[in-house]
Amino acid sequence: MLLNYLRLLLLPFSFIYGMAIVLRKKLYDWGLMISVKFDLPVICVGNLAVGGSGKTPTTEYLVKLLAEYKVAILSRGYGRKTKGFILADLNSTAETIGDEPLQYYQKFANITVAVCEDRVKGINQLKENHDLIILDDAFQHRAVRAGFNILLFEFRKLGTLQFLLPAGNLRDVFSSRKRADVMLVTKSPVPLLHVAQQASINELQPNNNQPVLHAYLKYGELKQLYKNESLPLAAIKDVEVFLLTGIANPDPLIEELEKYNKTIKHQEYPDHYAFKESDIRKFKAAFEAGTKKEKIIITTEKDSKRLRATGFEDLLVDLPVYYLPIEVELFEEDKITFDELILNYVKSNRRNR
Repeated sequence: MLLNYLRLLLLPFSFIYGMAIVLRKKLYDWGLMISVKFDLPVICVGNLAVGGSGKTPTTEYLVKLLAEYKVAILSRGYGRKTKGFILADLNSTAETIGDEPLQYYQKFANITVAVCEDRVKGINQLKENHDLIILDDAFQHRAVRAGFNILLFEFRKLGTLQFLLPAGNLRDVFSSRKRADVMLVTKSPVPLLHVAQQASINELQPNNNQPVLHAYLKYGELKQLYKNESLPLAAIKDVEVFLLTGIANPDPLIEELEKYNKTIKHQEYPDHYAFKESDIRKFKAAFEAGTKKEKIIITTEKDSKRLRATGFEDLLVDLPVYYLPIEVELFEEDKITFDELILNYVKSNRRNR
């Protein structure tokens, strides 16, 4: 109730924000603000809302799909404490490049990962040595005219009333979806009924040349934070589960864990939260006060990059801390369509090297 009241108070500011967004959009559409187009394939993965729609696993899907090419991922590096263009290397941390770029770098050996708040500058630094560039979370970065825009929408948010910032979590107007080459509805239920599939298409009202495709999350095995050990999710059935998250939307993760264990003790922080030592000590104390003999700590793969920061290892190394990897997977017919669109775009726009 209080939250709804606060939203009403903030609605005038959302209106002002929306007017500014529309004006900026028109300035780019009219050519009064310049979008730079590059002579190599540039794929943008983005969304209209703030966080939580699955950009990271979608970017990882693209990396695997395009494994035969020399790929660079360029991100802003949200949450980092640095500025300018930085290439990820063995010394990179979540503080120097951000948690998501660090995850990409540590997960894929044969790609380049870079961060730069100025995407035009970043692409110019990377373009000579790569076949294509994936822009992570750059749909609103109109200074770059990406060759292929993938716009994500979370299934459960479609059909609900959403507000622009600061009253809500939308950072762009809904009409901007018309710039997308593909609209990908993520975190869809499995199985996906035809009526639900059609409902999201009706909600998004695509142009004739805009496919609306559907994807779901696929969870892996639990991975130990400091050791090369894995556990199946079924292993949490009879243990006390302590969940630690700093992501935009932990609800799908909780739903997955509750398939195996209904009593999840969850400590939730905001997206990209920079954990402090006091947070870890407090969480550790709650874990040690647990009543069951068998206990486990679970976090997300993205959060694990910040939890591995210097200073936390002494607090966590002797505890059963595991992270749960996720992947994006598309439904069979949509997967064929999506893969063909991406591969054909890259092939037809690749430079002769």
